[in-house]
Amino acid sequence: TAGQHAACWREFYTFIFLEILPLERSSEDVDIIFTRLKEVKAFEKFHPNLLQQICLCGYYENLEKGITLFRQGDIGTNWYAVLTGSLDVKVSDTSNHQDAVTICTLGIGTAFGESILDNTPRHATIVTREYSELLRIEQKDFKALWEKYRQHMSGLLTPPYGVMETGSNNDSKEEKKGKDESPLELVDWMMQQSPCVHSRTQAVGMWQVLLEEGVLNHVDQEHHFQDKYLFYRFLDDEREDAPLPTEEEKKECDEELQDTMLLLSQIGPDAHMRMILRKPPGQRTVDDLEFIYEELLHIKALSHLSTTVSIFKNIIHHQKGVFNQGEEGTSWYIILKGSVNVVIYGKGVVCTLHEGDDFGKLALVNDAPRAASIVLREDNCHFLRVDKEDFNRILRDVEANTVRLKEHDQDVLVLEKIPAGNRVSNQVNSQPQHKYIVMSGTPEKILEHFLETMRLEATLNEATDSILNDFIMMHCVFMPNSQLCPALMAQYPFPSQGTEQEKMDYALNNKRRVIRLVLQWAALYGDLLQEDEAAMAFLEEFYVSVSDDTRMIAALKEQLPELEKVVKQVSEEPKAPQKKHKVLLQLFNTSDDRAQKRQPIRGSDEVLFKVYCIDQTYTTIRVPVSSSVKEVISAVADKLGSGEGLIIVKMSSGGEKVVLKPHDISVFTTLSVNGRLFACPRDQFDSLAPLPEQEGPSTGTVGTFELMSSKDLAHQMTIYDWELFNCVHELELIYHTFGRHNFKKTTANLDLFLRRFNEIQFWVVTEVCLCSQLSKRVQLLKKYIKIAAHCKEYKNLNSFFAIIMGLSNVAVSRLSLTWEDPSRNHRAYRLTVTKLDPPIIPFMPLLIKVMDCYVAFVSIQT
Repeated sequence: TAGQHAACWREFYTFIFLEILPLERSSEDVDIIFTRLKEVKAFEKFHPNLLQQICLCGYYENLEKGITLFRQGDIGTNWYAVLTGSLDVKVSDTSNHQDAVTICTLGIGTAFGESILDNTPRHATIVTREYSELLRIEQKDFKALWEKYRQHMSGLLTPPYGVMETGSNNDSKEEKKGKDESPLELVDWMMQQSPCVHSRTQAVGMWQVLLEEGVLNHVDQEHHFQDKYLFYRFLDDEREDAPLPTEEEKKECDEELQDTMLLLSQIGPDAHMRMILRKPPGQRTVDDLEFIYEELLHIKALSHLSTTVSIFKNIIHHQKGVFNQGEEGTSWYIILKGSVNVVIYGKGVVCTLHEGDDFGKLALVNDAPRAASIVLREDNCHFLRVDKEDFNRILRDVEANTVRLKEHDQDVLVLEKIPAGNRVSNQVNSQPQHKYIVMSGTPEKILEHFLETMRLEATLNEATDSILNDFIMMHCVFMPNSQLCPALMAQYPFPSQGTEQEKMDYALNNKRRVIRLVLQWAALYGDLLQEDEAAMAFLEEFYVSVSDDTRMIAALKEQLPELEKVVKQVSEEPKAPQKKHKVLLQLFNTSDDRAQKRQPIRGSDEVLFKVYCIDQTYTTIRVPVSSSVKEVISAVADKLGSGEGLIIVKMSSGGEKVVLKPHDISVFTTLSVNGRLFACPRDQFDSLAPLPEQEGPSTGTVGTFELMSSKDLAHQMTIYDWELFNCVHELELIYHTFGRHNFKKTTANLDLFLRRFNEIQFWVVTEVCLCSQLSKRVQLLKKYIKIAAHCKEYKNLNSFFAIIMGLSNVAVSRLSLTWEDPSRNHRAYRLTVTKLDPPIIPFMPLLIKVMDCYVAFVSIQT
């Protein structure tokens, strides 16, 4: 056409001026080249100043078909951009260029040859596929452009010189640029395919999985993924005669893409960590060390270490025994994946170690032979290995960072120096790079330490507040209110030594700190303090003391109104006797009217509950929620007329029976979904049988269920779940983890929220298993998947995982496909949570498991 003919003449006209040597070009020549190059795809994103300089130094080059521009292994001298035509990129795994295979083709608008910036050998051979015209820039000129226009060129070149460099610190800014890059760029392509890919680091880990599994191969056989799209090929692409996929195969692949992305996002972080740990320690970047540090914090064997993780030499894969009894100890091992048996001669297997456990320390500490043999229980186990020299350095570093305060030759306070968490700053008044945390001590000294280090500035330090909140939250474990309240009063009086001014200054600062701690303590505990007589008496006494002190120290008047408000809120009694507690019905549904917002359950609230007898009759009792089993037996005995020899039994729908201990409390809320309480003489325990109603439904509700909107169901589930979750007080997690009988406190709200998870999980299993028609069952599975997706959209992770685990249940998975259990991939869950803005409904069973692991670790250490 005439338009195409004119375009060809414009390009030809431009290339004529490019053939003029740079030193001989006039300003008019440069303007003409500049105008034409702006229309060439390879330069459409170039900054005008950069393109102007290219017009001054660029050379024109044209090549016939089949011409080799340069070979793999050559040292480059020029950078190129394709103006017309195309070129093949060929790579050989051997030194013989005849073995080279084509891995991709460079078309109009592509550029290549950035390796001239650091004089690295060419990674591929470039051969013209057809007649081609190129713009060529010599090395010295290209380096000068790079030094002057780096900020403009970094978004236009391929890694490691461009924005896609692995481990970049500028994700937020550079990721936006990367989205406009060539689709051949692997990491950028990955990030565009799925919302589950949140960062370039995560995408690198996902590609690393494919590299390790052999789906993707590096042309130089490197073991770790680098963000360079020119130097990888897929296994299926190695066969040049491989047939192209059909349209049906393409459609099937597109449908499976998101599921594949989700799976890769879950296992990618493990692969990324292995990739980093395979590097020699000297080659690990700051980003690499930061990534390892964050990951190792969640490994049980390493959670107490605050030293740098650069000592972890490498990752190893054992296919046989790790070491044998009697051998010299040379390394310490931490299990990243898999499990091992600990075998001792004459005793056999004495224990089994799993992911997060460690072994091999005893021989290093005692400088003795191995006391046992370590044998793999499965193939492809992964370990972290630390050599003896580095292990000894860890011990020295930990002790060197420890500060001990002694009284009468006994440790009363142990502090450890750890990184403050803030990045290094060049500013003079930057925040300190280290801080001290309490490792152990007597309760009184720990309290004294927090009061001494508390900051009283108007703008409170977030880290300090966090540590103080941790103390307030956890003090009930080691310093109950009956001990804390007298200790706070002991810290409050005036000093007895020093001048009057010194005593006044000290008293002011000290009293302000105590007042602030009391305010935070009362705010956290809230209405729960009403159930503690010692705490209520302390608040009233403390308020009177502060009021008296304001006569001598006027500055304390600033805090008095806030203290007065807190004391009144906590100590205010209900006006009507009937409002002191509410009566809860069976299963704790306060009302069928869902317009009424659910209120938290308190230990003083009373419950009407059915307790069944051995003949499956029942008696209804009315007792406080926090009642002990002993009190329940007493209430049942009043109804039955005799309580001699009675026991309370918790029975599940499957017939499992558990005899409750007399000191167990709040047993109503710990029942399983279809669980019931039975009362019977001990000698009749074996005769107990589940009730018919415990067997559950015999028909499903798929007919009604399929008429409901998946999104509406997820929305209503989230509203209900949020009400349950919002009633859970943080302290209930503490009581649950350390044993509520130790505190004599109820965890009713947490128990109901945990049971909600099981209700949803078993609801999924029940409906799927009761659906007899295959086509209906398939539709039901799809609907549950949609509901789960909407729950995740609403940030309701508890219901999301409940549905997924219901689909993963063996009763369901045997009917269709086996589902990956997301609860096992804690790292994927942590990654998801960090990307969500609050409020969210967390995956509560995993949170409980993490707290239980922490308590077990603390118990082992102490």
